[in-house]
Amino acid sequence: MATIGIVGAGVAGLHLGLHLRQQGRDVTIYTNRTAQQVADGKVMNSVAHMSATIDIERELGIADWPETDAEYSLHHHYNGWGEERRFSGSFEKPARVIDYRIYLPRLMDEFESRGGTIEYRDLSVADIENLTEVHDLVVVSTGKGEIGALFPRREDKSPFTAPQRKLAVGFWKGVASREPRGVEISLAPPAGELLTIPMWSFSGLVHALLFESVPGGAQEVLTDSRYEDDPARYREATLSILEEFHPSVFERVDARAFELQNGAKDILQGAVTPVLREDYTLLPNGRFLLALGDVHMTVDPIQAQGANSAAYSAKVIADAVAEDQVFDERFMKKVARRRAERLEASNDWVNTIIQTPPAPHIPELFSAMVHDQALADRFTENFNYPIRQVDLLGTSERVAASRAATAALV
Repeated sequence: MATIGIVGAGVAGLHLGLHLRQQGRDVTIYTNRTAQQVADGKVMNSVAHMSATIDIERELGIADWPETDAEYSLHHHYNGWGEERRFSGSFEKPARVIDYRIYLPRLMDEFESRGGTIEYRDLSVADIENLTEVHDLVVVSTGKGEIGALFPRREDKSPFTAPQRKLAVGFWKGVASREPRGVEISLAPPAGELLTIPMWSFSGLVHALLFESVPGGAQEVLTDSRYEDDPARYREATLSILEEFHPSVFERVDARAFELQNGAKDILQGAVTPVLREDYTLLPNGRFLLALGDVHMTVDPIQAQGANSAAYSAKVIADAVAEDQVFDERFMKKVARRRAERLEASNDWVNTIIQTPPAPHIPELFSAMVHDQALADRFTENFNYPIRQVDLLGTSERVAASRAATAALV
């Protein structure tokens, strides 16, 4: 029987490992952190799983979280471009947000309990190349620098060479939930955006405040100032920016209770350069490496497409393995072809949203949704369907057609 090695124990690698164990495959995941180290570590992200991803989790037997209250059903918007600024859009089925320091350790335990093997060690490029002599297929789902560079950058789908947003996310107490519960998306051009995300974490329900700051804008202080250097000053800066740029969130804050859930562990600051890389690479020994997850596609988190795309991509690979265990270039092209349309759509959608200055049809879309509930609901549900979303907002002509289509329903 073929053996498969997976580099990385994030959502991409663990989903793939669980799919393959359902098939009875011999699979080893390589990572440099134990489940306990993940649980004890710093916040990793503020990932929302859309219902399409929860359906995949249901297939894997990991969809039930009985001791959590992590679901939400709407996106609430504060549109910084319009005169009338507030609107909401609904999902057909709820999405969910669980702290990855809870989520990933459970999946690691599930993978091992189902007969999978996890090896804990750092891997170099040479180590990964050597794995191709041990396993019939090696999938790389994590890695930066030289590891990421194994897979050539796709220039046609990677228009940016630097981060388009500076990111700062913290898990805060003292923020009241918006009812019905939902993620709030506040646009404050030209400073940036804020996503206020109800998340289940170690102390129960907290709110992840994800500041997406335009470089050079008024919000970037939340990325450039280290929380650890002066926690009180950082807290005050956060409150000040909420009050000035995101009033619909600030009105929900109890300043007396506003604090990070667990201090410096619960804040992450940085930036990502969006990139889509080639699906696979041929090594000097004649073996192939297959890309998955962040190594394959890195997107800004503003539209919650990174982890959801990774879960989809893992399923595509697993389905291909189920029908074909000859891991040659034909296999690699098969995977690439099957996942291309959705992943490219996610990539293009997010890059359209973060373009600075925005394409004119994006402010037009958000302003139109204030008065068009059907359009707002369609835009929201499309977080499950990136191809449909690009069909909706890819160009000014598409936005106009989408507005006309929903207007005809009235």
